[in-house]
Amino acid sequence: MTAQVLRGAGLSSRLRSEIEIAIQTLVSSGGAPPVLATILVGDDPSALAYRASIVRTLQRVSIEHRPIDLPSAIDRDMFSAEIDKLSASPAVTGVLVLMPLPARLPQFLVYEHLSPLKDVDGITPVNAGRMHMGLPSLRPSTPQGGIELLDHYGIEIEGRMVTVVGRSNVVGRPLASLLVQRHATVTVCHRRTVDLGSRTRSADILCVAAGHAHLITRDMVKTGAVVLDFGVNVIDGGITGDVAFDEVSEVAGAITPVPGGTGPVTALVLARNTVAAGFASLAGSLDAVAELNRIVAELSPRRGQD
Repeated sequence: MTAQVLRGAGLSSRLRSEIEIAIQTLVSSGGAPPVLATILVGDDPSALAYRASIVRTLQRVSIEHRPIDLPSAIDRDMFSAEIDKLSASPAVTGVLVLMPLPARLPQFLVYEHLSPLKDVDGITPVNAGRMHMGLPSLRPSTPQGGIELLDHYGIEIEGRMVTVVGRSNVVGRPLASLLVQRHATVTVCHRRTVDLGSRTRSADILCVAAGHAHLITRDMVKTGAVVLDFGVNVIDGGITGDVAFDEVSEVAGAITPVPGGTGPVTALVLARNTVAAGFASLAGSLDAVAELNRIVAELSPRRGQD
């Protein structure tokens, strides 16, 4: 079997249209043109690759980008102060802290100091809690992008057996929640799961976000399964995923490539979240994100069911 390749480029045009209309609506409602600030601590290759993708995407949709580069030796207080400053700045619409952080800087500093209204990757407790409860929120861009990619290619979610490999607060856990909201039956695994292959082989849809290059091999995939690879691993200057693409594509029914699969969609959803943060800041409430959801639903009725 030769798998259908699920490329993110097929969805990009529609997402760009949504963003363009959303920006026009935001500005006509009295909001400022959106500005996204990204914070990079040190020079992690994966973080640099993700930022480069974000920069390219923001240029295409006319959203200003403000890079904030901090030394890897920065202490906790100075790091927290930088997040506080950006959260309070009226000149910045959204803030993204690029991961991973140096080991000395725990992620909870981001959760505690980043304003939920500017949390474009949906990682603060307020956004995460509202997402799990089905309330308007800024959803994590990577898992939301994965859901929209499945929708774009007409892949049914309801009633399917789904295995998510990865339990991070940015991808694995929120992805599982979003899939359950779409009536899938979800199993969450990770690299320490005993007999991981038995779990992945049972999946109609296999989502991999473990941060481990080529973790998933041919023998771990059910024939005809849909495989979403969210991995971004930099090896010898190139980017590869968590799935051994060449061999898995021989048994899967559909699969995302790395690069070119979930990545372009993630960056565009992040850009759209930046506009959504503009609506939230203008109204002073995350409930205003529903305005952007309304715009999206009008452009794409199916996606309005998410």
